[in-house]
Amino acid sequence: MLNVNHLALRQSSELLFSDASFRIHSGQRVGVTGANGAGKSSLFSLIRGDLSADEGSLDLPSQWVLAEVRQEFEITSQPAIEYVIDGDTELRRVEAELAHAESEQNAASIAACHERLQQIDGYQANARAARLMAGLGFEQSEINQSLSDFSGGWVMRLNLARALMCRSDLLMLDEPTNHLDLDAVIWLERWLKQYQGTLLLISHDRDFLDAVVDRVLHIERKKIDMYTGNYSAFEVQRAEKLAQQQASFEKQQQVISHMQSFITRFKAKATKAKQAQSRIKALEKMQLISPAHIDSPFYFHFKKPKSLPSSLLNLKAVAAGYGDLHVLSDINFSLIPGERIGLLGLNGAGKSTFIKLLAGELSAMSGELVQSKELKVGYFAQHQLQQLDSEADPLLIMSRLAPQLSEREARTYLGGFDFRDDKVKQKVGSFSGGEKARLVLALIIWQQPNLLLLDEPTNHLDLEMRLALNQALQEFEGSVILVSHDRYLLRSVCDDLWLVDRGHLQTFDQDVDGYPGWLESRRSQKPTKSVTPNKETKIAPQLDRKALKARQSRLKRLERDMEKLQDKLQTIEHAMADNDLYLTENRDKLNDLNWERAQLTQQLQQVEEEWLDLGEQLEA
Repeated sequence: MLNVNHLALRQSSELLFSDASFRIHSGQRVGVTGANGAGKSSLFSLIRGDLSADEGSLDLPSQWVLAEVRQEFEITSQPAIEYVIDGDTELRRVEAELAHAESEQNAASIAACHERLQQIDGYQANARAARLMAGLGFEQSEINQSLSDFSGGWVMRLNLARALMCRSDLLMLDEPTNHLDLDAVIWLERWLKQYQGTLLLISHDRDFLDAVVDRVLHIERKKIDMYTGNYSAFEVQRAEKLAQQQASFEKQQQVISHMQSFITRFKAKATKAKQAQSRIKALEKMQLISPAHIDSPFYFHFKKPKSLPSSLLNLKAVAAGYGDLHVLSDINFSLIPGERIGLLGLNGAGKSTFIKLLAGELSAMSGELVQSKELKVGYFAQHQLQQLDSEADPLLIMSRLAPQLSEREARTYLGGFDFRDDKVKQKVGSFSGGEKARLVLALIIWQQPNLLLLDEPTNHLDLEMRLALNQALQEFEGSVILVSHDRYLLRSVCDDLWLVDRGHLQTFDQDVDGYPGWLESRRSQKPTKSVTPNKETKIAPQLDRKALKARQSRLKRLERDMEKLQDKLQTIEHAMADNDLYLTENRDKLNDLNWERAQLTQQLQQVEEEWLDLGEQLEA
C-alpha cells in the first residue's frame, strides 16, 4: 500500500499542494489528473524518491519494484530487443550470476540460477519482449536492429516497452500515449487492463483513462482529492461538488442550456449513419460532463469563415508520395463545407501524407487536384510547433499576424488560450510543448479558415484544453479533416470516417468503436507478397538525358538538405550536453529537445534514403 499523510510540496517558493492524505492499495489503477503545472509529475518524483516532501510523509513498501518510462536515453548500437529486455532487472541480475557461476564451475549456484530463471519466466524473455514491441508497432524485422536505427519517437516506444517488460509492483506512466498512434494506444489499453500490479497513470486521453483506471487522484487549488470510479465518474462527482456553489451552479445551467440547443439543431439534420449516431451520443455525454469544467482557463470559438464555396476540394485519380515512392494511389475524394472526416489507418499507412497533400505541402504525383479559389486552410501539424519564432513572444507573434489589433485586444484574444499577464511577453523558446500547441491553434483560429486539417492536434494538450477545443470544433461551420489517437475527439467531432489502407483511401462504414475489431481482422490476414510503400524496393528505370539531369540536380539539393539537418542536429546535441537541462524544472524543455531531435533524425533518415536511392539509380 502507498500511504500518504498530510503531504506538502513546494517548487522553489511556489506551493504545489499541501495537507494531502490518501491511500493507494495494491492492484488499484489510479489516474492522476490536474492542470499542467499542478504538480502531477512532481508527485511522481516524490514517489520515486527524487524529491523530498516539505511536510508530511509518503510511505511505500520497501519490497515494491517500481517501473516507469525513461525520458532520457543514449543512442547506442545495442539491439532493440536487448534494450527492452534490460527492463527486467532481476532477469539480467540472475543471468549475470549464472555466467559467473558457470565460469567458476559452481554446480550448486548454476542449478539455483536455472531454478530462478524458471520461476521468473526468464526463458520466455525474448518472446515477451518481442510481443511488447509488436504491440507498440515494431515490425518483426526491426526487433534486432540497433537503437541508432530508430528516431527519437520510436526510441520512446522502446522505453515504454522496457518499462512494461519489468515485472513491477508499481508502474508509473506519465503521458504514455503522446508518442503513440491509435493502433498502439488500443494495444496498450488492453495490456494495462491485464496488468497485475498497482498503476499510477498521468494522461489527458479521456477514453484511455476511462478504460484503464478505477480511481482518480485530482490535483487542483493546491489540494489532492481521491475519487472512486473511472474518469467519467470523476467528472460527474466533481460537477456535483461544484454545483453546491451558487455561482458555479448558475454557470453550469448556462453551459447545459447551450449544449442542449446545439444537440437539438444537430439531431434535426443528422443522418442515421453509425458515425452520426455515435457523435450524437458523444455530444449528449459532453453535455453531462461540461459542468465539471466550468472553471477551465480556456475559452475561445472559431469565427465564421469569410466564405464557404459549394466545393472546397476535388481529387480525381490522384497519387501522392515522396520522390519516386508512391504512398497513396488512385485517390478520388471531394469535400464540401460542413463535412467532418476522421482518418483511420495503421501506422505508416499514409494518413499524414494525405493531410500534407491537401495542405499543399506535397504536390500530386499524378491525377487531378482542384482547389476552390476561396479555399482557406488552417493546418495543424507537430512540425509547426518548431517553426514558431523562438525569440518572439505571443504578443509579438500575434501583432505580426494581425497588426490592426491593439495590445489590449491581442491580450484579450490570447487570454482565451490561457496566455495571460507576463506569459504573453515570455519568449516562445522557453514554452512547453503544450503551450506551443495552444499558440499555434490560436494563430490558426484567428485566420478564419474554411477547412481545418488537424494532424494529432491534442498531443501535449491537457484535458481542459482538449475539451475547450472539442467544444469550439462543434460549432465550426467549415470542414474538418482529423487525424488523432484521441478516440473521444474522433467520436464527438467526426460525422464520417475514412480509412487509409494498402495505399488507398476508402470510407469506413463503422464507428470509432468498430476500429479495434477492424485492426484485429487486418492483422490476422496473411501478408501479401507486395512490400509496404515505406519499404518498397525501388528499381532504376532507364533515364533519358533530361530525366538524368533532373535527378542529378535533385541529388545536389538532397546533399544540401542533409547538411542543414545535420547542422541542426549538432546544435541540439550541443544544447543537450548542458547538465542543467536534466534538472526537474527543465523537464519540459528536455522533452521538447528530445522531440525536435526525433523529428530531425526522422527527416534526415528520409532524405538519406532518397539520396542513396537516387545515387543507385544514377549509377545504374
